[in-house]
Order: sequence, then structure tokens, then C-alpha cells
Amino acid sequence: MAETPLIHHELPVADQADTARRFMLSAATEHSSVTPAAELADWLARRTVAGRARISRIPFAEATGWAFDVRSGNLAHASGRFFSVEGISVRTDRQWISSWIQPIIVQAEIGILGILVKEFDGVLHCLMQTKMEPGNVNTVQLSPTVQATRSNYLGVHRGKHVDYLDYFTGARGGRVLVDVLQSEQGAWFLHKRNRNMVVETEEDVPVGDDYRWLTFGQIKQLLQRDNVVNMDSRTVISCVPAVGFEAPDGDGTFAGSLLQSLAGNTSALHSGSDILSWLTEIRATRDLVQRRIPLNDTVQGGWYRDDVQIAHESGRYFKVVAVSVEASSREVSGWRQPLVEPNNPGLTAFLTKRVNGVLHVLMQARVDAGSLNGAELAPTVHCQPDNYAHYPERYRPSYLDYVLTVDPRRIRYDVMQSEEGGRFLHAQNRNVVIDVGDDIPVEAPYGYRWMTLNQLGVLLMHSNYLNVEARSLLACMRTLW
Repeated sequence: MAETPLIHHELPVADQADTARRFMLSAATEHSSVTPAAELADWLARRTVAGRARISRIPFAEATGWAFDVRSGNLAHASGRFFSVEGISVRTDRQWISSWIQPIIVQAEIGILGILVKEFDGVLHCLMQTKMEPGNVNTVQLSPTVQATRSNYLGVHRGKHVDYLDYFTGARGGRVLVDVLQSEQGAWFLHKRNRNMVVETEEDVPVGDDYRWLTFGQIKQLLQRDNVVNMDSRTVISCVPAVGFEAPDGDGTFAGSLLQSLAGNTSALHSGSDILSWLTEIRATRDLVQRRIPLNDTVQGGWYRDDVQIAHESGRYFKVVAVSVEASSREVSGWRQPLVEPNNPGLTAFLTKRVNGVLHVLMQARVDAGSLNGAELAPTVHCQPDNYAHYPERYRPSYLDYVLTVDPRRIRYDVMQSEEGGRFLHAQNRNVVIDVGDDIPVEAPYGYRWMTLNQLGVLLMHSNYLNVEARSLLACMRTLW
């Protein structure tokens, strides 16, 4: 089958400042006559029932179409598409456990995460869908208009056509508002990226049962609830520009300071060039040596395989399991596949502080096993806390203990959010935003920098600066103004 050509510069690219202004108006619009609040709640409830699926754990031997290679032990699909589970050997310059071996997902395909937007009554609305993913803790979550791997939209699974895909491949007219490649979970994927897109249309668009037009303000409200807006939606939302819009004068509140930080009409602690030089130096000087190895060889790192799982002998980190899926709401009504299952919930936290009256976020330069370009900007704290319970105190992640014991009155956002349910089983992170006040000094360790939200927004216009956990949390943080 011939591959569908993907657009890049064929559609006219929008002016950033005008786009930012229009999205900020949409974010301030929490009520819509297109999809009223009562209808939204009813639609979500009905689609959750309609999207129910039967998901069962099965032995690897029953995962039809998937098999372990006789020589390498790699777990792959018979078609050679989708993804494989292989081994990786990693060497870094960390002081504690500087090298290790682990299984990792290898998926060279670049998928599309796309939100179609249209203006109603002068306000941008996003065409969002309720989508069942086998790994979601609650099965159905709010997804982008299009959420598809290349294997999906090329029909490798012999399923139905992906709705609205033509708007993101150049087959239909439209205006590109966002178009950037961004990384996926570096701890579990090797060099994985997806194309994050927002395309505006003026056409009349037929809307299926699984889809509704929502303002950013309505999505913002849903982001205040556990496990409603999925990870793919959050990463696209984070890439929506805020650069160039005019923010009102700050009112002294956390929300007002956040809006000022987002707009960028205030000074930052570090210049943009200083931040880029700091991150480039870390990428150039920190060790990250990755070597793909046969999955069989991960036994040298303490991993074992039995009939139903690939797991670590310590009981920490994650497992690889197989599931059977029966779902009438997807392109294919039933299938079997491997999933990565974390053993414990994760924690992602932003420490925020007003420096000279301007809200800053403390970002860390983080290297993961599968990182493409070395270090990316990550949340201040980004880990599975239970994995570090046995570590000596000096080797525990910086600021972890502060986040775990902080005065609840300093917490501005605290919501559980799922990771991508197509590859991960019941993977959740506690997403936290903390206003540290005077608890944390401005002076930060070498691998950390205080940055404004505007500076992060500028970097999000380019690929591979913020990791997916930082993008997800940034989307959540935008709900606070």
C-alpha cells in the first residue's frame, strides 16, 4: 500500500501572536452553545458506556500475531510493523547506578496526534473524541481528533479508515496552527516521537457520535479531574502557542502571576540564550551511551521471562505483559498485544516561585534510557518514588522529599493523569504544581534552571526540548489561571 503523504509546508502557517490570542480567548471561554455543559457531561457518560471493552491478561503464547524471536528473544509482530520489545544497555555518568540493562519498546514509526479546530461565534473550538485504549485505567478518555500510528493510518491492522485523517495529511484544505515533532516516554521508548498538530478548518465538518466541539476552556475544566483528558491530548495542548498575546497587569495572585509568566511581558531570571547554552552544554558533556541488545540478554540486568510477564527480579520498575482486547468502538473490533505495566504510580511535579515578581518553574535537564538527543527539560521531580525507597538519601532525586512532605496549602494542582493507553497498562502519574514561596532558594543545582512559562512556550515551538511528562504537566498548569 502506498504511504499517505504528510503535509509540512503545503498549508499556510498561522501568525503566532494572532494564534496565541485566539487560543487564549478559547481558554477563557468555559461555556459553549455548540456543546453546552449539560450536553458535555451526558455525552461523556454515554460514550464511556458505549466504549466499554473487555481487556484480559493472557499468556504470551495466546497473543496471536506476536512471537518471541528464536535467537534474540525479541517480541515482535508477524507483520514487522507496530512495535517490538527489545533490550537496551545504557551507560551514563550518574553517581548512583550509572549503567543498567532493561527491556524497551522500539517503534520507529512517527504517528500523528492532531486536533482539528474551527471557529464558532468567534471562538475556537477543538474537535475532541472519546477513545478507548486498552491500557487506560478507566478505558475511555478524551483524545485528539486524530490519534494514530503510521501502521494505523496505513491500514496494517486491516481496520476502518481513521476519521478526519485527511485534514492532517494535506488531502483537505486547512490552516496549520501547530506542527512539531515531540518525544514520547524516554524511559520506555527508544527514540520515539510523534507529530503534534493543530489544523484549523472553515469547512462544515460532520461530527460522529464519538466527537464533540469543545472550547479550550471546557477542556481546561476537564483537566482538573482525574484521568479524563488523555496524554496525547495534553501533549498537543501544551504545544499551542501563548507567545505574543497581551496579558493584563498582574494582580498579585498565583493565577495572575502565571498569566504574566505565560505572556512573557516581564523579565526572566535567565535569558533564552543562557538556557539554550546551559542545555547544550549538558547534552554535549553528559554521558549517554545506548546499545540495543537482544531481549534475551536482559537477563544480565536481572530481568526474567515466564509465560505471562517479563519482569525484574527485584519487583521494581515495570513489567511487559500481554492482553486480549474486545472493543466495538475501535478501528478493529478485537486484537492482542503486549503492554508495558509500571509497578507503581509515578510522580511529576513543578516547583514554582516568583522571582522578582515573575512566576518561574524549576526545570531539570533529564536523560532517560531511550532519549533521542540526550537531556530534555523535565519536571522538577519526575520519578516513580517507590523505586527510590532503598536509595541512600544523597542519591534520591532532588526535591523529591520536599514534594512528598510539602504543606498541602502550597499545592496549586494535584491530579492523577494516565499515560498513553495504547502501549502502557494502567500507567498513571500524580501531577503536582507547588508554589514554594521562600521554602526553596533561587540558587539551583547545576542540572536545574528556573524558567518562565513563556520561555518554555518558545522552546515548544521546536522539537525535543521538553519531554512528554513536562509537556503534560504544562498543559495541566495552564488550567490554573
